[in-house]
Amino acid sequence: MERAVILIECPDQKGIVARVSDFIFRLDANIIQSDQYSTDPENGVFFMRLEFCFDPKRLSRNILEKEFASLAKKLRAHWNLHYHSTRLRIGILLSKEAHCLVDILYRQASGEFHADITCVISNHPDHRIVVEQAGVPYHYIPVSAKTKSKSEKDILALVQKNTDVLVLARYMQILSPKFLKAYKHDIINIHHSFLPSFKGANPYKQAHERGVKVIGATAHYVTENLDEGPIIEQVVERMTHRDDLDDLRRKSRHLEKVALANAIQAHVEHRVIRYKNKTIVFA
Repeated sequence: MERAVILIECPDQKGIVARVSDFIFRLDANIIQSDQYSTDPENGVFFMRLEFCFDPKRLSRNILEKEFASLAKKLRAHWNLHYHSTRLRIGILLSKEAHCLVDILYRQASGEFHADITCVISNHPDHRIVVEQAGVPYHYIPVSAKTKSKSEKDILALVQKNTDVLVLARYMQILSPKFLKAYKHDIINIHHSFLPSFKGANPYKQAHERGVKVIGATAHYVTENLDEGPIIEQVVERMTHRDDLDDLRRKSRHLEKVALANAIQAHVEHRVIRYKNKTIVFA
C-alpha cells in the first residue's frame, strides 16, 4: 500500500469534507487521518490535510492526480499531493555553531525524519569530520563581502537539483533575494530569540539587558524580509534573576535545537500550509 497526503486551501463552503472523503472512498482508498481549519465559516478560507492509503497496483498516481484536479477545480482549491514513498531531500547550511547540526544528524540517524540529508554546506571548515562520519557530503564554501555573489552561486550549484528544502542550522549569512528567487524551494531558519522580539545582532545580550523572564527560539520560513517569514514553531523557557548571560546562551541553544527539529518534522510530514505571512500547522 502507498500512503499519501493531500493539502488543500480553498474558499470555505458547505460539503468540502464530505466531497473529499467521498472522492477517497470512490477510488477505493482509505483515510488514515483528516484535519481541517477555517478562518471563518462564512466567506473564510478553508484548509485541510488528509492522509490516506491506496493500492498503487489498482490506482496509479496519474489517475489519482487527474481525478483530484477535477474535484479541486470545482472547489476552487489550491492543492498539493505528497507520496510517502518519495522522501524529501534536505540540504543544511551552517556556520561555526554546530549544536543544531549535530542534533539533526542524530535525529536523522535515529529515523525521526522521513527524509534524506543530501549535503551540509558551511562557510567554516570545522565540522567536516562529524558530518562525513554520518555519511553526508560536506562542502566548505567560505563567504566574504567580496565573494558573496560567487559563494551563493557555488551553493546554488550544489543544492538546486538535489534538495527539496534547505535548513539554516545557525547559518550566519543573509541569503540574497537573488538566491531565494533562484532556489525556489522552501528554506527553514532557526532564530535564536522569540520573534518578533530581539531581532538582528546579539539577541542574547539584548534579552539579558532587558531582564527577560521568558526566552525562546523561533523556526520560520525564509523570505526576502529578514526574520519576518511565516513562523512554523516557537518554544520557550523561563528565566530568573539568577540566570546570567551564559545560562541564557545554554538554555537558548537547547530551545533552538527543539524548535528547529519540530519545524523540520512538521515540514517533512507535510503538516504545514503557508497562508499569507502565517502558517497553518496541523498536529
